[in-house]
Amino acid sequence: MKIKLWINDKVYNDTIEPDMMLMDYLREKGFKSVKCGCDTTNCGLCTVYMDGKTVLSCSVPAARASGHHIVTLEGVAAEAEAFARFMAVQGAEQCGYCSPGFIMNVLAMAKELKNPMEQEIKEYLAGNLCRCTGYEGQYRAIKNYLAVTQANYKLFEKGEVIEGVR
Repeated sequence: MKIKLWINDKVYNDTIEPDMMLMDYLREKGFKSVKCGCDTTNCGLCTVYMDGKTVLSCSVPAARASGHHIVTLEGVAAEAEAFARFMAVQGAEQCGYCSPGFIMNVLAMAKELKNPMEQEIKEYLAGNLCRCTGYEGQYRAIKNYLAVTQANYKLFEKGEVIEGVR
């Protein structure tokens, strides 16, 4: 089966087996941030963006992704690194195994939800499993990150300088 898709703004034309999952295709192409943690769509480790919306790549046939734009953690590396550093400064770093899917969802949430309450954050991240924490540090850090990020968006919209960038 022939497919054509864009991964992190680069076009890929390939022939695949009809039953190949997007997660397997992405890993085959070298996008190792996409991980398998459960094979049951319960952990969130394989989260990517398809046309700007989060999807679990373990549940999407690669053939269905044909014609679509996929973004992996590698495609949002600068934003991901900024968030990861923020988490570390907040004392909420993790072992790292679940981080790629977790970060993809947090970055999507930052763009989608404006001033979410803690319950909204928990609901948005309900599909991300972390086996090494109790989540409280992460929720605190996420709330702080969203506050800073949204304040920066407001400054940017007003045309003000943000961290030396106009």
